[in-house]
Amino acid sequence: MLTITLRQLERDGLISRTLVPTIPPRVDYALTAVGRSLLAPVMALVTWADSNRHAIEEARRRYDR
Repeated sequence: MLTITLRQLERDGLISRTLVPTIPPRVDYALTAVGRSLLAPVMALVTWADSNRHAIEEARRRYDR
């Protein structure tokens, strides 16, 4: 599952993959410029989720009854 996700992110240009020829072999991943451009929107979602955490938890409790 992790490999599939990493390949999709690489295909979409969000990360770069570098094979390091060591023993054992190592693969390094890094955000590309496009990937870095997602940091601000993702952090906005994190902030929103944190600000609304209690309301979301209460809604889940009501729903799960």
